[in-house]
Amino acid sequence: MPNKSLRILIADAQHFNRLRIERLFNQLGYFRVAPVHSLDELLALVEYGCEPLDLVLVNAAMAGGVLDLFGFLADNPQVHHAFIFNEQQAPIPPVAGNVQVSQAALPDLASITQLMSAVDPRLPFVGTVISVR
Repeated sequence: MPNKSLRILIADAQHFNRLRIERLFNQLGYFRVAPVHSLDELLALVEYGCEPLDLVLVNAAMAGGVLDLFGFLADNPQVHHAFIFNEQQAPIPPVAGNVQVSQAALPDLASITQLMSAVDPRLPFVGTVISVR
């Protein structure tokens, strides 16, 4: 059974993308998901949040060269795990510490399931992809 108390933050400028990713988490049993649409909102919630976030998913395009997302998320005690998607600059390793990086435009159910196996060890279906339409 998934840990329903995990705090998940999704940051993407596009409403449809945020909604789609949130629904993937809902399919896996996670409902404490907060979507944000701007870099300013992301920074405020991470920096000034009362409790650390268990997982932050962020579209790399949101940083727009203004912020080193990888460095910010990797060194931040308020972020336990992070997933940067839509990253088009290849020098960053796909997994480094608590941060995973993907060139995919959007994470899919398989990548979310794999990600959650690291974030939530109680996840019952690690390695199994469930297709729900």
